[in-house]
Amino acid sequence: MGSQITTDAGIPVEPIYRDNDRQPEPDAGQFPYTRGIYPTMYRGRLWTMRQYAGFASAHETNERFRYLLNQGQMGLSVAFDLPTQLGLDSDDPRAEGEVGKVGVAIDSIDDMATLFAGIPLDKVSTSMTINAPASVLLLLYELVGAQQGAASKTLTGTIQNDILKEYAARGTYIFPPRPSMRLITDTFAYCAERIPRWNTISISGYHIREAGATAVQELAFTLANGIAYVQGAIDAGLHVDEFGPRLSFFFNAHNNFFEEIAKFRAARRMWATIMRERFGATDERALTLRFHTQTGGSTLTSQQPLNNVVRVTLQALAAVMGGTQSLHTNGFDEALSLPTTEAATLALRTQQVIAYESGVTASADPLGGSYLVESMTDEIEQRALELIRHIDDLGGAVRAVEDGFVQAQIMDTAYDYQNRVESGEQLVIGVNKFVTDDAPVPIFKPNEAVAAEQCAKLAKLRAERDQAAVDAALADLQRAAEGSANVLYPMREALSQRATVGEVCGVLRRIWGEYRPDVAI
Repeated sequence: MGSQITTDAGIPVEPIYRDNDRQPEPDAGQFPYTRGIYPTMYRGRLWTMRQYAGFASAHETNERFRYLLNQGQMGLSVAFDLPTQLGLDSDDPRAEGEVGKVGVAIDSIDDMATLFAGIPLDKVSTSMTINAPASVLLLLYELVGAQQGAASKTLTGTIQNDILKEYAARGTYIFPPRPSMRLITDTFAYCAERIPRWNTISISGYHIREAGATAVQELAFTLANGIAYVQGAIDAGLHVDEFGPRLSFFFNAHNNFFEEIAKFRAARRMWATIMRERFGATDERALTLRFHTQTGGSTLTSQQPLNNVVRVTLQALAAVMGGTQSLHTNGFDEALSLPTTEAATLALRTQQVIAYESGVTASADPLGGSYLVESMTDEIEQRALELIRHIDDLGGAVRAVEDGFVQAQIMDTAYDYQNRVESGEQLVIGVNKFVTDDAPVPIFKPNEAVAAEQCAKLAKLRAERDQAAVDAALADLQRAAEGSANVLYPMREALSQRATVGEVCGVLRRIWGEYRPDVAI
């Protein structure tokens, strides 16, 4: 008899599965939504094909957006550069060398208007991967919509706005956890009043997984963070059935095909139960876990990069068969650089082939009833619930992050995985198995002049604007931050007066301080 085979999360895989007399799951569209959140799933509507893009200047990214929309992309997904993610203007000394490198540089309403020039915001859904300054970028988006004549209530999309996973796995935080939680709940309240169709948070397991977590840890830590956000909003006086329908999730898709499908199914079942039994939600929309998926960036290899086309296809298929609501497929060259236009187009075509040629969209939860998938769904749920209960015992997700528990768990898992790759126990084709010399592939190179261009635009903006109006609006923001008023309203006024992202975040830095972790990430 051969040795035991396990999934990436250590779940044993039996050589054959048989009916274990478990009760069948309710149909798709019925609580607890294991089989999907809509009765017919993709027969009614395909997932949104939302390719992530952003580099250099707003003008260049706008051109990539318009190209992708013309190629059949259904929604936009914005990548911001590191200074923007950290609430720094492009001319801040701390931004040197990073402007426009891993995403688009956005310093003011002028840049946001350029980013979406010619793209009607009341007709397109936009996702923005931004966390610490998520409220700032959302307000800029709303203001640009107003410039276009789009009413705030018509805007649809998502801000990631998930700060807890930044402390645990990614590192683009600004403020300490407690005021960051206030900023998030202020955003919930603001959107409920002004932008009701907007998804106010995308509770993200993606970056937790990218940092080295297993599928079980990704699920447990993500839902534990979700519990913290819901409790924080309730503590702030919001009702779960009012903000619950606008919560969304963001998961990773890795190579272990059946484990990933089971993870998505378990996630829906767990969240529906948590929201109904723990928080008393009654609105069906607050019970249904809606999620975006991105294929696994950390699984891509710089060696034999064309192999990544196969990896991305498997991961995308797992996301679709697991019931995702939107999907980004990575370019095969992303272990080397930002994707070229050709690689981004091929990544989009991968989704389109799955959608229109594979036949997997014809039935909701096509692997439902599979002994293997059902067993693995149960096992993932059980292991994730055990980890959530441990986090509860520690005092919840915020305390678990503050104490470094989550970070330590992820680092231990990442270290173990790397050891298995280096020993050859974990096979990675082209890296430690079937190794050959690589043929070079074209590399995308961002515009190196963007930093100087952004600095010049900032100087012009500051010379032209009404500085007294900006100062007055920033003073109002400071008073709100010092008190208990919702900070988004004075923030919106400051941004409308052409205050910069760095200036707005700078006010909050002075009042709330900056986070300095006690543990390394």
